[in-house]
Amino acid sequence: MIAYGGAVNLSRHLRHFVVVAQEMHFGRAAEVLGMAQPPLSQSIRRLEGELGVELFDRSRRRIQLTAAGLHLLDEARELLAREERLRAVMRGVRDGDVGTLRMGVPPETPAVALQALLAGIAERVPGLRVELDELTSAEQVRRLASAGLDVGLVYHPADADGLRFGPVARTPLGVVLARASPLARRRVVALSDLDGHDLVSFPRAAAPAWHDHVLGTCRAHGYAPGRVRDAGNLEFLLGLVLAGQGVAFAPEAAARREPRVAWRPIEGEPLHHRISAAWPAAFPHPAAPRVAEPAAAALGADRPAESVAPTGNGPLPWSVVYTPPTLR
Repeated sequence: MIAYGGAVNLSRHLRHFVVVAQEMHFGRAAEVLGMAQPPLSQSIRRLEGELGVELFDRSRRRIQLTAAGLHLLDEARELLAREERLRAVMRGVRDGDVGTLRMGVPPETPAVALQALLAGIAERVPGLRVELDELTSAEQVRRLASAGLDVGLVYHPADADGLRFGPVARTPLGVVLARASPLARRRVVALSDLDGHDLVSFPRAAAPAWHDHVLGTCRAHGYAPGRVRDAGNLEFLLGLVLAGQGVAFAPEAAARREPRVAWRPIEGEPLHHRISAAWPAAFPHPAAPRVAEPAAAALGADRPAESVAPTGNGPLPWSVVYTPPTLR
C-alpha cells in the first residue's frame, strides 16, 4: 500500500495515472482530464520519480503498463475510492449532521422488510439519511469496492474481498410449483422429487456464488435440472412457474404474491437465503456497523408492517431516496 504522504499531490497524480492506464494513450487521457498533454506527462513522471519505478513502457508505438504499473493500478483505484468515501463522510460532519448512508437492497426485498429496515435504522442512528438503491448482490459488491455504496445487503456466499459483514439473516427456501403439478399435492417435497424438471432462477450474473451454491446443493440431493431458465425479477419467475415452464426456489412470503402457484417446504431445509449487511473494511461510513443488526432483524422478520412502525405522532425520523432500476 502506498504511504499517504503529500496527500493532495499524490492523489492528483494517481488520478492522472489511472486515466492514462485506462486510455493507454496520453493524448486521449489529456482530453478526458480536460488538460494539456505536457502537464499530464510531467505528472506521470513526477509520480514515477516519487515511487522510484517506471509505470509505462514507452519503447513501443503504443504505451503499455509495466509490472509495477499493473500492480499500482489496483492500489491506486482502491486508494482513490477510499479518499472519495472519506471526503463524503467529512462533508456530512462539516455540515453538522450524521450524514447520508447510501445502501443497496436486493430488487426482491419485500415492502414489509424495507419498512422494518428503515424503522430499525432510524431507532439505532437518529437523523441518518438513507438513500436506497435497488441492486443485485453482484452490483452491490462492485459499488462497495468503488465507493459507490456505503452499505449493501448481500446474499451469501458472496464473491467479495475487502468487506466486513454483519449478522446473517436466514430464511428457509421452499419449492414453488404450478398448482396443477402432482408434487403440489404433497406437504413436503424432497429435492430428488424435482429431478427432470427445469429450474427457474435469477441469472447467475446477479449473484454468481449463490447461483453455484444452489445448483451444487441440488445435485448433491439428487436433482439435476434439465434446464436453468433465467428470470430477472420475481414476477417473471412466478409467471414461468405458473405457465408450467419449471419449478423455482423462494421464501414462502415471496410465493404468496401469486395465489395460483403452490409453495411447499423442502425436506430437510437444505436451502436458505442468507443475507447480511456488508461494508468496506477500509474507511467505512461511521454508521455502517451500526445498521448491521437492524438490517439482520428486518430481513429475518416476517411480520405485519404495523408491528414495526415507529412510536409517537411526530414526523418520521429519516429521509429516504429510493431509486428503482427503471429510473436509473
